[in-house]
Amino acid sequence: MSAPHADEEEFRPILPGAAPSDYERYLRTDELLALQKGPDEWVHRDELLFQTVHQSSELWLKHAWMEVEEATRLVEARDVAAALRLLGRANCALRYVVGFLEHLELMSPWEYQEVRRVLGHGSGFDSPGFREVRRVSLPLWEAFEALREERGLTLLEVYTRGREHEDLYQLAEALIDWDEQVGVWRFRHVKMVGRVIGEDVIGTQGTPVELLAGLIKHKLYPDLWRVRTELTELAKESDPP
Repeated sequence: MSAPHADEEEFRPILPGAAPSDYERYLRTDELLALQKGPDEWVHRDELLFQTVHQSSELWLKHAWMEVEEATRLVEARDVAAALRLLGRANCALRYVVGFLEHLELMSPWEYQEVRRVLGHGSGFDSPGFREVRRVSLPLWEAFEALREERGLTLLEVYTRGREHEDLYQLAEALIDWDEQVGVWRFRHVKMVGRVIGEDVIGTQGTPVELLAGLIKHKLYPDLWRVRTELTELAKESDPP
């Protein structure tokens, strides 16, 4: 039997584990890919799609909320530039989660009923990722408000004097982007649910779909939305007669 080529020896896996490559060992792909049901367990093959979408969403939600949590710490430390970089990443992550919902709309509404029977009382309300998103959002606002007050500015002035306080203005915009992406996810989720199971039905935890629709109006940072109206009114006052 010939000896292994020198390159093969040089690039043999060095990380702990039994997988044939360091890529698989580092990412723990054996464990990751075993988290979905196999064909012998499916009630319908769309269970793979359903699990993949939701498990992927939880990973990206985890990434998003952890970035927001660290961004909050950075704002508190007055490192706004670093916080903005992380908030940009968090907002990108939420956009991915929104995009995943399109895959669920590719399921047949009739065939989904087979999948639904094996979900138990599982509901999006129980998403640990989305629960953490809600948890980290308020401290981020409080950190922003503390910085704004430290600068001696009203929220209106953050915008009317935005070029004098560019970092604070950009931070406000990153926060409203976060709020918007959460709202877009709520909206797309409601539309997806309505498209798949109907709008006048009860969800897996006894929650009417129409109740989900009512949550679309909820805002994490209502002051940031309200100030836009104030800016419009202020602009009207300055218009020539």
